[in-house]
Amino acid sequence: MEPILLPDANRRWDCLSLGEVMLRLDPGESRIHTTRQFSLWEGGGEYNVARGLRRCFGMRTAIATALVDNALGRLVEDCILQGGVDTSLIKWVPFDGVGRTARNGLNFTERGFGMRAAAGCNDRGHTAVSQVKPGNFDWESIFSRENGSRWLHTGGIFAALSASTADVAAEAIDAARGHGTPVSYDLNYRDSLWRSIGGKAKAQEVNRALVRKVDLLLGNEEDFTAMLGVEVKGVSEDFTELPIAAYEEMLREVAAAYPNLKLIASTLRTAHTAIRNSWGAIALYQDQIVHVPQQEIDILDRVGGGDSFASGLIYGILSGKPIDWAVRCGVAHGALAMTTAGDTSMATLAEVERAIKGGSARIAR
Repeated sequence: MEPILLPDANRRWDCLSLGEVMLRLDPGESRIHTTRQFSLWEGGGEYNVARGLRRCFGMRTAIATALVDNALGRLVEDCILQGGVDTSLIKWVPFDGVGRTARNGLNFTERGFGMRAAAGCNDRGHTAVSQVKPGNFDWESIFSRENGSRWLHTGGIFAALSASTADVAAEAIDAARGHGTPVSYDLNYRDSLWRSIGGKAKAQEVNRALVRKVDLLLGNEEDFTAMLGVEVKGVSEDFTELPIAAYEEMLREVAAAYPNLKLIASTLRTAHTAIRNSWGAIALYQDQIVHVPQQEIDILDRVGGGDSFASGLIYGILSGKPIDWAVRCGVAHGALAMTTAGDTSMATLAEVERAIKGGSARIAR
């Protein structure tokens, strides 16, 4: 495996994410089907990484996406602006008055508690970003010397939105690589997105092609199995047993099948209850295994934990840290992100660094 080579810092952005941004509606301690009020955030698998890199780690980030130009779209934009992510690459689609031709996505999510698992209900069909096609973004200009990004992040959620979004992802990745920009891809398998368009067979067809183009591959055991057809042997059905030797074997199998990959990382999660998980990670870089053993953590909202792992890991790489530090940073940032509500991180770099060192939860004042 070759090392990841970073372009110089004289680029407009440190990281550019390509993906959908939705409004997340959270019923708090209630249930979606019984509540009468929701808290609201923005979120999206690829976007969350850019926002985490900006808000926690102070990096310059942007989101390439599409929104319908109505009050809901402008609400999403307002949330993105509050997160400090550059909105200049948003494609605005005219509103037809009712959303027949294009709309903005909604994501209803319950956090879960105790034996009741977190659950989501998406309302994202026919969204503006699902209709983007090759040529809609001028990737050559975006990644050129006049603009440029040190990193591109996208993933399996964006690729699942439609046949054309997978083509757009491929177009963006090709342009990024042509300008020396490393690419990360989070498999992020979602059964609800693939179910009506060919299921796991289609997911594997699409993702195997895209994974052959990227440098850093992220996921968990379900992602690697569903999206690439690579199984982790010996994992129990409820993931209470996560044999590390089997994960190492899986990572090496993926590396052999996709020799373009420079870094492969998997989170390690065992959900004892909705609010008590064991959390860690394992990665393969330059043929060496980096393992951060699981530790028990308390969770307020697990959604976005994997995305925050990704942003912490990418931050470590972009800031020139050793790979073992970068993986620990991802684990720490993911754990902290799951202590607050919403998809996106509210952690600070100081808190992440303290967690990496094993700092306690003693009050700071």
